[in-house]
This record gives sequence, C-alpha cells and structure tokens, in this order.
Amino acid sequence: MKSTLMLLAGGLALLGAAAQVQASSSLDLNLGPDAVQFAAAGEVVDGISLGGGVLHSEYREDATVFHAQLMGASHTREREVGVGARWTQYDTDIGKGGGLGLGGYGYVYLPNLPEVSLGGYGFYTPGVVASRDLEDGYEIGVRARYAFTPNVDGYLGLRQLGADFDNDASTRTLDRGAQAGVRLRF
Repeated sequence: MKSTLMLLAGGLALLGAAAQVQASSSLDLNLGPDAVQFAAAGEVVDGISLGGGVLHSEYREDATVFHAQLMGASHTREREVGVGARWTQYDTDIGKGGGLGLGGYGYVYLPNLPEVSLGGYGFYTPGVVASRDLEDGYEIGVRARYAFTPNVDGYLGLRQLGADFDNDASTRTLDRGAQAGVRLRF
C-alpha cells in the first residue's frame, strides 16, 4: 500500500511539473505482469527535454525506482532521438541508493507506415557516481509504437531493469518482461 501511495504521489508531482513546461510535453503510462511505470517529460527550450518517472515492480523483489533526466532531443517525421543524463534512485528489498547515469533513446518511423515507429532506450549508472548501497544500475528496453491520433501513441515493449548493491553478490534483475502502454503528447 505504501508503495502504491508513493507511486501515485510521484506521478502527480511529475504531472504538475509537466504542466509547467510550455513547449512539447508527454505523459506515459505502461503496465506489465509485475510492474507499472509512469513518466512525464517536456521541452524546457527547443531541443532540451526535462522529465522524470517512477516504476514499481514486484518481479522478484519489491522495487520502486524513481528517475529524473535532462536530455538533448530531436523529433522529425523520420526519427526521434534523445541523449543525456539521468539520476536514478532505487528503493528495493535488497538495497537502496542512487546515481547519475548516461543514456538515451531512438525511434525510427517506418516510411510506408508513418503511424508506426520502432526503437528503444538504454541508461547506465556506473559505480563511480553511485551513492549508498548502489554499485551500478541499468535500464534497457525496446518498443513498437502505433500513433492512433497525432497526440496518442499506444505501444508494446520489453524492458529489463537491474542493479548491483553492496550487500549482494551480483547484479539483480529488478524487472523484466513485456509491457503495454500509452503515451499522450500535447
């Protein structure tokens, strides 16, 4: 129950932050068999996006992961690309901590089916910039998206989220599997 309340509070805070952004913004919600994720992002100036999100997973251990990111972003009719920094904060049954990582995303729109885009994302946090119990962490994923309207995408994807903590012998997978989601753009 506490995790659900934290997830809701984080989502509402991100929604408020996205509302303050005056350029292009998005809200994203996805669900999987063991996880739920909410994210919000918006351009603060042309080509610079600020965002954040929260993921709660009960894949093997109870894990809630928050992130905030600043990305250089470009969106055209052919592609969507972003590269930047992300702070990720882990609150799990096996360890707690956070760190600054790098990563990005990339999607290409199919020329003969412009409503369809394929791509993925990846972020890595090395131990040199990690705090508390965190040794390193990562999140990677792939998605196939379909634009139902100019402002609404639905997607199917696969995600893997993992972290290595001081008190554990190896990297632990915190979430893995398929998800279905929707992204609203405004």
